[in-house]
Amino acid sequence: MLGCHRLTEQERQHFEVFFAAAPLLPLSQDVPEQAVKLRQLRKMTLGDALVATTALAHGLTLVTRNVDDFKWIAGLALLKPFAPEPE
Repeated sequence: MLGCHRLTEQERQHFEVFFAAAPLLPLSQDVPEQAVKLRQLRKMTLGDALVATTALAHGLTLVTRNVDDFKWIAGLALLKPFAPEPE
């Protein structure tokens, strides 16, 4: 995200603060192996596959505004920020 050339200075600073506070998760051998398996099942970027398998490996919810790219992955909990609350 910080590599995006359209970020304003304020946006860049917000992301830097967020990433400085966010915990780093280890990349176990299982994560890239599972990412390859996901990519064999359906076309997706390596980055998306790594994010999804990392969330699965750590039992975390993947927060994304692009849930359609991930909703087919069994067992992956998704949260779309800023989405209206279901009634």
